[in-house]
Amino acid sequence: MGKGLVGLTLHAHLPFVRNPKHPRFLEEDWLFEAISETYLPMLRMFNKLRSEGVSFRITISLSPTLCSMLADKLLQSRYVEYAERLLELGKKEIERTIDQPEFNRLAKMYCCMHKNNLEDFNELYRQNILTGFWSLEDSGHLVLITTAATHAFLPLFQEYPQAVKAQIELAIMSHISHFRRKPKGFWLPECGFYPGLEKILASYDIDYFFTASHALTLADKKVDRGVYAPVNCGNGISAFARDYGLSQAVWSEDDGYPVDRVYREFYRDIGFDLDADYLRPYLHAQNIRSFTGFKYWSITSKSNTKEVYDQELAEKRVLEHAGNFIYMIKRKTQSLENSLDRPPFFSIPFDAELFGHWWFEGVSWFEQVLRLMEKEDQIELTTPERYLNNYPDNQLVQPALSSWGNKGYSSVWVDGSNDWMYRHLHRSIDRMTELVERFPDQVSLKGRFLKHAAREVLLAMASDWPFVVSNGTSVGYAQHRLKEHLHNFNLVYENMCRNSVNTEWLTRTEKKNNLFPDIDYRIFAKS
Repeated sequence: MGKGLVGLTLHAHLPFVRNPKHPRFLEEDWLFEAISETYLPMLRMFNKLRSEGVSFRITISLSPTLCSMLADKLLQSRYVEYAERLLELGKKEIERTIDQPEFNRLAKMYCCMHKNNLEDFNELYRQNILTGFWSLEDSGHLVLITTAATHAFLPLFQEYPQAVKAQIELAIMSHISHFRRKPKGFWLPECGFYPGLEKILASYDIDYFFTASHALTLADKKVDRGVYAPVNCGNGISAFARDYGLSQAVWSEDDGYPVDRVYREFYRDIGFDLDADYLRPYLHAQNIRSFTGFKYWSITSKSNTKEVYDQELAEKRVLEHAGNFIYMIKRKTQSLENSLDRPPFFSIPFDAELFGHWWFEGVSWFEQVLRLMEKEDQIELTTPERYLNNYPDNQLVQPALSSWGNKGYSSVWVDGSNDWMYRHLHRSIDRMTELVERFPDQVSLKGRFLKHAAREVLLAMASDWPFVVSNGTSVGYAQHRLKEHLHNFNLVYENMCRNSVNTEWLTRTEKKNNLFPDIDYRIFAKS
């Protein structure tokens, strides 16, 4: 049968959190933490492998909201200030821990990381790290794809195809704007799929998308090759289902690799442990504690008693876990040898922010996996695009409604805590469609007004707000953001009904929510 084919996919996404009104804004740290702990370390790792001649090719989805923030001059300058503050804190920590060798080594490690981040960000990427991803795609090491414009959970908008189309069309336009290429693949936010979505994707010349495993196991017919090959959904588009078992080796909260006791504890941070006066220059407000990224403890156990983090021990465990991951793939390949008529394809997707941010050692693990795969005779790292070129004939199947969220469907994004959101979201989509029908050819000031109305509806549709509310974290912020976007849209709607435009408000709001500058408000048309 040949080698087992492995498709590693990373999905990078953050909600749009830009707020120019405040010199420092707490939620912007979500972006800065991801840049410092995931994106820059991941790019360093990829570049190192490329310079050493290590062969690899993986797929990365970069969300339009994330790309907008990474390309934004204000947020770029604020990231530099953020990294400089942490470098200064690192130097203070080296002094504070001078008589504590175990902590001092870690303080030096963090200081070195922030120094490297600043150098890469300013000198290598000229403050726009999208150029780093673009370069790696040019050299054939990455395949860049996109996802819905504001990462809306699409199954909950299936009765509003104009809104689903708007999310997809604008995402493709944004990707072309940033990377000068049209994406061939599409990451469905949260792997959220519903029957009929494949037709919309195909109408935009998308070749493939990703689903949860039960999208195929519960499909309209028995799937001949299980989740070990894509299916043809008709209209020239294919679906790749996640290999749940291999993914869980990393994802499982109970026994996945990241919960190993020797790895670094995420939640124990000096931002909550040390004296407030000492930390004040690095916190957002006098009485608000927050993460600094300086974490000195290992997971150890579920109790509050922790051991000091041992980086050398953690790196040894990384090698063990990378080897185990390869072993699992090889074993699974062997077990399928007599069951399939072609090599199995293992689709293994992850959220990018897991690596480095949530799982500190994750970037090192990923590097070792790529190194080991290159040496393996039984495993070949490939991409969905290459697979479809080699195996264009696949079973015609209608995948089932599904997501990779908890319980496999939509319960995370619509439950008793957040279901109230959707009557307002659906109403705003109806009203936006009405505006398009009433004002189909507006330009100049009214055209800007309508463009911004479309922008606000899309921002309100983001899956992040119901997700955060359902999880019970930053609930007030998520509710505020949803209500703010709905308020902004309704203000435009009411003004257009009165045939008036608040120019001062429009200019101020455009400066705050400045993503998708070339948006065409008519993407919400029904036809």
